[in-house]
This record gives sequence, C-alpha cells and structure tokens, in this order.
Amino acid sequence: MFRQNLQAGASPAPNPNIAATWQRGMRTGQSPNMQMRSTNVVNTAPHTPDSNKRPVELKNASKPSKSVKKRKIKDQIITQEVIELVPESQAYMDLLAFENKLDATITRKKLDIQEALKRPLKQKQTLRIFVSTNVYPAKVDETGRETAPAEWEVRIEGRLLNDPEVQKESNSTNQKRKFSSFFKNLVIELDKSIYGPENHLVEWHRTTSTQETDGFQVKRQMVGNMEVKCQIFLMIDYKPPQFKLSSQLARVLGIHTQTRPVIIGALWQYIKQNKLQDQEEREFINNDKYMAEIFSCQRMKFCEIPQRLQAHLLPPEPIVITYMVNTIEEKKSSCYDIEIEIDDSLRDIMQSFMLSSASQQEITTLDAKINETVEGINQLKVHRDFFLSFANNPQKFMNDWLTSQCADLKTMTDVAGNAEEERLSEFYNQPWIEEAVHRYFYRQIQTKRAELEQVLGIRS
Repeated sequence: MFRQNLQAGASPAPNPNIAATWQRGMRTGQSPNMQMRSTNVVNTAPHTPDSNKRPVELKNASKPSKSVKKRKIKDQIITQEVIELVPESQAYMDLLAFENKLDATITRKKLDIQEALKRPLKQKQTLRIFVSTNVYPAKVDETGRETAPAEWEVRIEGRLLNDPEVQKESNSTNQKRKFSSFFKNLVIELDKSIYGPENHLVEWHRTTSTQETDGFQVKRQMVGNMEVKCQIFLMIDYKPPQFKLSSQLARVLGIHTQTRPVIIGALWQYIKQNKLQDQEEREFINNDKYMAEIFSCQRMKFCEIPQRLQAHLLPPEPIVITYMVNTIEEKKSSCYDIEIEIDDSLRDIMQSFMLSSASQQEITTLDAKINETVEGINQLKVHRDFFLSFANNPQKFMNDWLTSQCADLKTMTDVAGNAEEERLSEFYNQPWIEEAVHRYFYRQIQTKRAELEQVLGIRS
C-alpha cells in the first residue's frame, strides 16, 4: 500500500496514533497498527486508487470507551524510562508508595471499626432524677367564692451527670438527650384510699409514634392537708433488651439481669466448667442436679437450650421511687441517682465515618485525574521514542516500518504471499494478472446481481 510513495521517493508522514503504541511490546519491525488492532476499528474495505495513497485508517484511536473501566494501581505507575529521563519524577513514585501504605492502614482500621460496631459499645453513666412538688392554692373571686380548688403538682425530671471532659465532648458532638428516652414505660401510683381505684394510677408507655419529652408531671386536687404517698415505677429501655433470670438459674450462673447473649454465654461456660457435654454424643448435655432441677430433664440437646431458657427469662425489675407529696411546704424536691448504660458517643462518630462518602468521591476524582496525567506522560514518552528512532536512522526506520505494515496487512486480510516479491513491479506483469482481474470483476458483478435479485424478489 506504500509502494507508490516509496517508488516516487516520498516518505509517508508518521501517524500520531501509531506513535502512541510504538515500542509497546512490539517485535522488531512490527507495525503499530498491528499492535492497536485489538482496540481500534481498522478499515479493511477493498482497495481503491485513493486508498493506496494513504495509510490504513484507524478510527476512534483515541476515543475513550463508553464503559468506565476500573482503574488499577499499575495505571498510576510511571515507567522506568520516564524516571531516567526526568529524575524528579521519582518523588511522585515515593508519594505513590506512601499512599499505598496509607490506604492499607485505613483499610485495616475500617475493618477494626466494623468489628467494633458489631459489639455493643456501652458506657455507664449516672442519671439524676429530680422529683418536686408545687402547690397551687384555691382561687376565689371578688365575692370570696371559691372558683377553683387547691391543687398540687408532682414533676419528674432528670439529666445525665457526666465528667467535665465527657460533658464537653458530648455537647460538641450530640444534642441533649430527652429524659423520656431513657425509659420504656412509667407508672405513678397514688394513695388509693385518697383518690379511689379509678384515679390513683397514671401510666405512660412508649410507642412507635412517641415524642420524647424532658419530664413528666401529675396534677391532682388537694384533699385536706395530709401527705400523699406516691410510688414511681420506672422501666429502663435497655438496648439491647435485658432479662431478669429466675431465682434458681440466677443462683447457678451468678447473674441477675443481663442480655440474652451474655446469659447464653454464661450458661455455656457453666457447661464447660462442669464437663456436662456428652463425650460421645457432643450435641447432648448431661444435666447435673442443679440443671436438672431448673430445666426439668436429665439430658437435653444444645438446640433445645433457647427454647427451655425462655421460661426462665423474665422482664427486668423496674426502678421504684417512693415519694411523699407534702401539701404544706411548697416546692419540696428530692433527687435520686441511678446508674444506666448508654451508647458510647464514639459509636456515632465511627458510624458517621463508615457511612461518609464525600471524601471517597473526592479521592476517586483525584485518582482519575492522576491516571489521566500518568497515561498522558507515558504516551508522550512513546511519541518521543517513535520520533527519536526515526531521527537516528530514517532509512532503517522506514524499511522496518514498511515490512511490519506489509506483514500486518497480510495477517488482517488473510492473504498469503512473498512480501519481497510483491514489492517489485515485475510481480504485476505476469501472465496470470489479466485473468485475475477478470475473475475479480466477475465476483463483484455476481455479488451485486445477487443483492439486486434479493431486493426485487426474483428467484433464480
């Protein structure tokens, strides 16, 4: 295809697309077109006089693929040849190695955080509960007639008592937690002999639509000047849920109230410590006298433990506060401290860190820019080697290039022959050339005829 240019003494201009793949794993004299054949569309149409005057056309040689391929670490590496040409580029490789170490450390820490989030992160804190009384005297009008009876009001409020450092950190990261969020339900029982069976109970139960509040208040009409006994039952909202063990099982395991996993773990430790697991049938447990009394059987399977244990898991006991409502002294208040377990504030920080994607998106964008820059640098290095090899020895460069082009074209068009013979004009003056031309035109006519008959619907 380059024969006319060679005979005329012209040197074909190097194709930049070919330069982009020069010396990228090519053999000596191999055409860059052959190297790019797997990724570019090659024009293999029948040769025309115009096509003989130009090299094989590469379409969309530099057009990126529609599907974004996943970038790998090797796409960010600068070749050793570039480092030798520009020694300053070694600083980039050092940064890349440091980034790989940093990524490995971050990945390891993320795995540690994921494992930590699977376990309940709890910290014990003190919840101080304030119970106070307000007395409202009876209202009278100008005539001295009573318009509203005297009343008393009990207010139940509370807040966490934190260390100064913990309090400062909590205020900076979390909002103040509502008092009602610590409890699952609350019951206030007044003296039944004073307020009767229908008006002596006040109940609050948590639902899915409950709005949290900072406290509770109960107002009742004053009956004389006597003190009113008030019992407050507070059921803590344990997360995860906790259960009170039956008295027999609590004595055996030494646990009063705990979560289900902790109770099952303690039971398994008791079984191992006392060697109750059957040595031959490992799925069975041979109960001792205490276990037999609790579970009412001498032998049971491991899979039966959750079902048998359910009968010994009771609701936890509520916190009971006994308070006397004094209707004589106003604004009398009392405080009570209870110890509760709440989620560690560090858990929210770790969850937000694991769920944050803004930094990851920024890193992905910067990685894409780095990949494009490195790819451009490597392509410029290939261009430099291409033109440098041409400048050092143009004759050898052109001969190797033409030989490679000829071999590549034969591979793509499945044409066999001697490349050296076909370079000479005597090859095309042989007697069989005329017959070959007639055969070529005959095949073309038959092909066009078949297409026309198919369009017109003519059957031969």
